Amino acid sequence: MHDVVRRTALSGRSQSSHDKVARGLGYFSIALGVAELVAPGAICRAAGVRGLEPVVRGYGAREIATGVAILNSHDPEPWIWARVAGDLADVATVAAGVQQDNQSRSRSAVTLATLAAVTLVDLACANGLNSEKGSRKTARRDYAGRSGFPQGLRAARGAARDFKVPDDMKTPELLRPWDEAKGGRRT
Repeated sequence: MHDVVRRTALSGRSQSSHDKVARGLGYFSIALGVAELVAPGAICRAAGVRGLEPVVRGYGAREIATGVAILNSHDPEPWIWARVAGDLADVATVAAGVQQDNQSRSRSAVTLATLAAVTLVDLACANGLNSEKGSRKTARRDYAGRSGFPQGLRAARGAARDFKVPDDMKTPELLRPWDEAKGGRRT
């Protein structure tokens, strides 16, 4: 039987292309977060916005936390969706902070285009990770090789042959069946 779950439920880390992209996005989040924490003024100038340094620092902490979560999670999909939400917050912040001078506007436009591209990558990765999981109907596990015995089936074979019933566990005499061949005595 085809086992869809095995693709993402392997021991260790899955090596699908979407998982590799997710790890790359995790490292990208950490690097971007460090840049936003260390140099929020430079990030604001490059984005064409002013006076949002405290917000950028907060976004840096968010990026680092999301990146660490992506890298440490067996299932990075929810954290990639958190990146998508963060991207939308970034777009809203840059759009709200657009300055009126032409140089700042062009920087903001480039920043918005870059954020849109990153958001598309995040969306594609999240959707890809979601599609790998399958649904309840397609996700199946094959338990045919399991016996239910803690030490395996071989160790369980023949174990009952050596079992001797203690006297206190035998059937009481009054409950034993009658044996007509023995003159009506109980066996």
